[in-house]
Amino acid sequence: MSIPSARPAAATGAGGASHPAGPATGAGGASHPAGPAVLAFDVGGTDMKVGLVRGGLSAASHAVTDLQRHPTPLDGERSGETVCARIAELARDYQARHADTHIAAVGVTVPGIVDEANGIGVYSANLGWRDFPFTQTLTGALGLPVAFGHDVSMAGEAEFRIGAAVGKSDVLVLVIGTGIAGAVLCDGHRVAGGGYAGEIGHAMVPSPDGGLAILESLGSAGAIARRYAESGGRPVDGARDVLALAGAGDATARQVWDDAVNALAFSVAQCVSILGTETVVLGGGLSMAGPALFEPLAARIDALLSFHRRPRLVRALLGENAGLIGSALKARSLAAGGSR
Repeated sequence: MSIPSARPAAATGAGGASHPAGPATGAGGASHPAGPAVLAFDVGGTDMKVGLVRGGLSAASHAVTDLQRHPTPLDGERSGETVCARIAELARDYQARHADTHIAAVGVTVPGIVDEANGIGVYSANLGWRDFPFTQTLTGALGLPVAFGHDVSMAGEAEFRIGAAVGKSDVLVLVIGTGIAGAVLCDGHRVAGGGYAGEIGHAMVPSPDGGLAILESLGSAGAIARRYAESGGRPVDGARDVLALAGAGDATARQVWDDAVNALAFSVAQCVSILGTETVVLGGGLSMAGPALFEPLAARIDALLSFHRRPRLVRALLGENAGLIGSALKARSLAAGGSR
């Protein structure tokens, strides 16, 4: 499959200047010892992050070198081709900028439904592709081994291996932001489900009106802000504002927040009952609420369980680069002779 020319040349900020997502090192910056490395990509609906990872990855050491952020080059049904073209272009740029570094493999994560075993992006509603052969296309373009995976699944794998869930076997990782996505690990292994496991944001939960609704329509940060405005409250910038209003005695804000907690607790309790989940890692913007989220959520989960063990709720440790680090972990495993 041929790869067309990439669309955007670089990420731009104020004044049109190209900018990295973090402090860039390497070419023209601090020197690094030569040695094997992996190049990791985390493709999102708006932008894509890329960075080099040298040496081993652990809880104490997971630095990403020359971390950059670039617009995701979308082109409808051809977005698979344009994304791969941009990845190939950036990979060549990194190889030139870090000529002293041997890049042993490339890791790529994307959203949507993903067939990791066959390297296929099955479907992405936001990015437009369907059944696109990412691994085949990128391996041919780069001449390097390519490890391919789902963005949130790889973030969950990273939290499990070197982050907040190290040493645990039965884990649910929830990323709660504009929507809700998850990764499920049972008996120390991530559940793939043919690419469909972890879509907890679309699991049905009891709705405040007595019916059913998908979890992210009640429990996501985006839903909290939207539902408050729709319930007669003033427009707010986000869930943080709703929480502040609830703390100040706004009854509508308190009800919207409680509805979100109840919906999240229901889904977590279901996982505990069915899968034996012992640790729940909460990431994304809503996790920044801290005790205002964790304490009522733990209490509500407790009320929904009977003889089951109560899960421990912990904050994600790896932050917004968890998907990128997970991509690097999978690429490093592949370079060492593991599976794709």
